[in-house]
Amino acid sequence: MPHVILEYTDNLSTHIDIQQLVERINHALAAKSDTFPIGGIRVRAYKTTHYRIADGKENDAFVHAVLKIGKGRSEEEKKEACEAVFDTLTSYFEDYSNNHYLALSLELVEFQHATYKSNNIHQRFT
Repeated sequence: MPHVILEYTDNLSTHIDIQQLVERINHALAAKSDTFPIGGIRVRAYKTTHYRIADGKENDAFVHAVLKIGKGRSEEEKKEACEAVFDTLTSYFEDYSNNHYLALSLELVEFQHATYKSNNIHQRFT
């Protein structure tokens, strides 16, 4: 962990490079290697095609990010991780949001119970 899952409206597809955004978020989290092991970072994005935003009269768009982490981080570490991801989102969409309606949001999910996983990617970073 951490995992970031992006959900974005399909009307953004012609305006953004979603792979570039995924890579920027990955980079922001990798910079926090003292908090999160690099081998555990996962960032993925899903385009949603069925939605309605606000009154439906404009070509509104949204990006909702979910940051999932295992328990055990301090409140400060959680805050810093959320800020790193959200700052990446807001800076990436700065130009777009100057001329379009856009809602950005971030949700933190901290697992309270043990997770079951197998990941030999960590070995590359030890």
